[in-house]
Amino acid sequence: MNFKRTDLLATVSILIVVGLLGTVFLRRQQVRKASQQRISCVGNLKNNGLSFRVFANDHDNLYPMQIAAEQGGAREAVAAGQVWKVFQVLSNELSVPKTVICAADRDQRTPATNWTSFDNSNVSYFVGQDATDTNPEMLLAGDRNLALEGSLLSGAVSLNAGVLPAWTPDDIHRGRGNIGLADGSVQQVTSGMLRQHLTKTGDATNRVVFPQ
Repeated sequence: MNFKRTDLLATVSILIVVGLLGTVFLRRQQVRKASQQRISCVGNLKNNGLSFRVFANDHDNLYPMQIAAEQGGAREAVAAGQVWKVFQVLSNELSVPKTVICAADRDQRTPATNWTSFDNSNVSYFVGQDATDTNPEMLLAGDRNLALEGSLLSGAVSLNAGVLPAWTPDDIHRGRGNIGLADGSVQQVTSGMLRQHLTKTGDATNRVVFPQ
């Protein structure tokens, strides 16, 4: 009887250890996946930033957001919340539309297969409406999951000193986000770091447009 009880306790102990090891392994896999997604997102924003700069070199240092549609830009479209139009204008520089989707956002956003059947549902990033390469700290693009008092921001928004945006804790990068700046650099920031950065952009309004 004692032997059987000991055997049972040993079996239970083994099952507990196996369960714990499985939990640790799963957690490590989740952390690794999240890290890979953040790195992929940074790569996307760097590629997008380079595409913006290449475009600007051919358009008097202006980005699509500042150029009228009749001149090959997307000023009117982005003012109406059609963020996708900015990236469509950049299609020659971007080559493929997959770089405007964050890997961590694929549960809610679908990568487009071409630039023709393309809209806001294929875009993970906001764009800075007034970004210019002469002001390197301005927001050029970034993860779309910014919220104000728990509600996701949508359309045109001014992130001025009186606004306290925060990354949503359960979406995309789990309480953090990536922002691409007008100088082409990309930063991974917390909500607090983003708010601090908004005071250093040199722009009082920080107008950005989110894919609705």
